Amino acid sequence: MTRTSFDPREPDTETHRPRSRASLIVLGTAAAVIVAVLAALGTWQLERRSWKLDLIERTETRVHAPPVQAPGREEWATVTAAGHEYRHVSVTGVFLNDRETLVAASTELGPGFWALTPLRMRDGNVVLVNRGFVPTDRRDPASRRAGEIVGETTVTGLLRITEPEGAMLRSNDPAADRWFSRDVAAIAAARGRSDAAPYFIDADAASGGPESPVGGLTVIRFHNNHLVYAITWYSLALMLAGGVVHIIRQEWPRVGTSRLSAAGRHSDL
Repeated sequence: MTRTSFDPREPDTETHRPRSRASLIVLGTAAAVIVAVLAALGTWQLERRSWKLDLIERTETRVHAPPVQAPGREEWATVTAAGHEYRHVSVTGVFLNDRETLVAASTELGPGFWALTPLRMRDGNVVLVNRGFVPTDRRDPASRRAGEIVGETTVTGLLRITEPEGAMLRSNDPAADRWFSRDVAAIAAARGRSDAAPYFIDADAASGGPESPVGGLTVIRFHNNHLVYAITWYSLALMLAGGVVHIIRQEWPRVGTSRLSAAGRHSDL
């Protein structure tokens, strides 16, 4: 039997066996699928960014436009966030001051409440108006009598879509008159109003007097990190693709060499 000598300069093929061509093909196929998914996520984020920029531009246009008449009852069924939220609107009517509802709020002025008061319009229907911020120490309406508006008045502000209870961390408790979301339907029902509009209006700063709740505190903020997310997904796709291509380029030529070396060892035995 012919004995072979060991050359330490030669790679130890027993400790580093190259992958088979089948395994490399499977690896490349799986990587291609994952890369495609990551690239699709990046593209989706770019589409979301385009949509968000359009939303921001549309909202800015609505907020700074001259006020228009708030949607009447015949339009209520068609009021949507996409089509109506943050429109600058005006409405005329009489405040039902004895039906005020305080909703917990945290603002730039500190913790307190939003004062939502029904406004009975000329057609007899009602719309909830968020007259503005009330600090905790003025929760009692008796401490704010001078700020009540009596008689017919015109309110201008931003149309807002109702806030369902599920959108907040804490649940409303109508029985205890504790409110954490501006849920129009729930508040209207608690105040015995079945004729309320499906939206509310955030009154602007000019709609109240010196002793009134502080209006004009609507915060309009849209998170727009879609470009960062897109870059992240695309980067992951490129890194994965580059890594797999490197592995395949390193391993593929060794497959044939490994087979020849194995055949040579068998012939020497």
